[in-house]
Amino acid sequence: MIIHIVGGGPSECLPSLHRYDGENVQWVGVDRGVWTLWNAGIRPIKAFGDFDSLDSAELSHVQTALELDIWPAEKDKTDMEIALDWAVQQEVEWIRLFGATGGRLDHLFGNVQLLVKYATKRIELVDKQNTITVHLPGTYTVLANEYPYVSFVPISLDVTGLTLKGFKYPLTNCHISLGSTLCISNELIQSSGTFSFTEGILMMIRSKDLGGDV
Repeated sequence: MIIHIVGGGPSECLPSLHRYDGENVQWVGVDRGVWTLWNAGIRPIKAFGDFDSLDSAELSHVQTALELDIWPAEKDKTDMEIALDWAVQQEVEWIRLFGATGGRLDHLFGNVQLLVKYATKRIELVDKQNTITVHLPGTYTVLANEYPYVSFVPISLDVTGLTLKGFKYPLTNCHISLGSTLCISNELIQSSGTFSFTEGILMMIRSKDLGGDV
């Protein structure tokens, strides 16, 4: 099963959600994200949040059709974290977060922190121009796709042994520290490449210039 969670981020940052739909996909709404799904004609299996971003008519509308998991506005977790905590407990192969970027930067950085929290899980943050994943030490394959720019950002104080193969700017056994921009805006030079490292936590951001939907 694949779970796709849609938050309340700006609609202009969203890719076409229908492109990510499929037989094994289950959708979850977070706060205003449930209204985004409803308007897209996608029925979520769950919806979490305080729903303070819906007006009374919108909330009444979705309550007649869906069972909402309503939380108080004052709490110790964001609505997205509550939804993700639930999702990782399911028998799930892959989780994608939509509506989690754009708008308020505190929400963006909070959602990136959730990727770090669940770095052992296969979770991807997706918007119209970017995908973000967080990785623990190991070797990973990167396939060429519609996101031509590939950046690597240390999330821990240090990342050691970083090796990039199949990239325009390769590296061998490199050490990068938190704050480094050495690995920003690289590109694959073939259909696939690999990255590997031995210590630390590494974020991979794949990006494209604005124009066209994904």
